[in-house]
Amino acid sequence: MAYHSGYGAHGSKHRARAAPDPPPLFDDTSGAYSSQPGAYPAPGADVAFSVNHLLGDPVANVAMAYGSSIASHGKDMVHKELHRFVSVNKLKYFFAVDTAYVAKKLGLLVFPYTHQNWEVQSSRDVPLPPRQDLNAPDLYIPTMAFITYVLLAGMALGIQKRFSPEVLGLCASTALAWVVMEVLALLLGVYLATVHSDLSTFHLLAYSGYKYVGMILSVLTGLLFGSDGYYVALAWTSSSLMYFIVRSLRTAALAPDNVGGPAPRQRLQLYLTLGAAAFQPLIIYWLTFHLVR
Repeated sequence: MAYHSGYGAHGSKHRARAAPDPPPLFDDTSGAYSSQPGAYPAPGADVAFSVNHLLGDPVANVAMAYGSSIASHGKDMVHKELHRFVSVNKLKYFFAVDTAYVAKKLGLLVFPYTHQNWEVQSSRDVPLPPRQDLNAPDLYIPTMAFITYVLLAGMALGIQKRFSPEVLGLCASTALAWVVMEVLALLLGVYLATVHSDLSTFHLLAYSGYKYVGMILSVLTGLLFGSDGYYVALAWTSSSLMYFIVRSLRTAALAPDNVGGPAPRQRLQLYLTLGAAAFQPLIIYWLTFHLVR
């Protein structure tokens, strides 16, 4: 009995022995950091190490210096090519305006009939900037008026449930294309008429861009008072702009250098001025009539 009891106990010990655990697939390295306080790497330590290593690498420094020189050279080339086609100093002249000039110029465009002196003032044969001479043309008002016209056209199309980015883009591109074609036509007319004056492309662009002021007033009046108000505003702004263009071109641009020319040339210059003025109402109507219903 004792033998059997001992055998039973011995056998139960062998049966109760647990199987060994399988070996881990990866070594546990967390103890290396947990055994020492602050052993975990600080956030951004790898990035800082990479940046310091990059800055300390002479090859990287040479590459960065070479890239900077290429960028500087490219910038100089862009400025050089820009100065070949557009004079930045001349362009700055047309944006030399202030609040008082803008307010007076807008009033002159809307009601030019009481203005007396239309000559462009100069000092030592250098034209005064627009902020010092109300008769000097500027590009600030045409640029801001063009942007305002595009925004107003979007609002008008939205009120009529016809707004879409494509329609608004077509409206803006059409308005800009008409001004470009008008300036090109004026340059061709000035060349064919052999007009000797200080008119430049910027001058013609400024005079052509003043029509956006009349377009804004016409559309805004049409939205507030309907088609009747639109046609009244169109007639007023068109006549005012025609008077302004004729007086400005004849007095400030065309007439002074060509008073003593032959009679046929003077008639051609007069026709050119009147044609440029008469073309303004047609463009204003064409670019605004579809915005008022």
